[in-house]
Amino acid sequence: MVFAGSSSTRLWKLDESFPGKGYVNVGFGGSEIRDSTVAAPRLITPHRPKAVVLYAGDNDIASGRTPAQVAADFRAFVAAVRKDVPDCKVYFIAVKPSIARWNKQDVQAKANGLVKAACDADPKLGYVDVAPLMLGPDGRPLPELFVKDGLHMSPAGYARWTAAVAAALDR
Repeated sequence: MVFAGSSSTRLWKLDESFPGKGYVNVGFGGSEIRDSTVAAPRLITPHRPKAVVLYAGDNDIASGRTPAQVAADFRAFVAAVRKDVPDCKVYFIAVKPSIARWNKQDVQAKANGLVKAACDADPKLGYVDVAPLMLGPDGRPLPELFVKDGLHMSPAGYARWTAAVAAALDR
């Protein structure tokens, strides 16, 4: 299993979250889905993964990509991975609502909806909806799930993601 995407992936301590699994982390900071697509032949497919878990889209939306572009970029990522590993399952972790990018939440939700629709249409795609897990009773991001910058996650945030991803992988 390969985990790819932006800094939220790069900072994830997979060996602690998924002990003994040997998952590979190829995330890199500041990346957008398109960056992971370009890097797939070099960073992802040489591992011949049975599955890839992707967290990206956050930086894409922050840089002005539209929900439709995020969904198209996700489809291109899937195609790039499957070019070399045709049976690979790809899981998309929903773009998380965060304190730092709360003003982008509506655009994130639209992008998540489009990506979820693509995942629902292909049995070899999975959608991990972490967005509701990041919100409190007031519907806003829970501060304890984030580090000081309000964008990257605390161990408590990663614990929620780990549970959600583990449940998706068990389906």
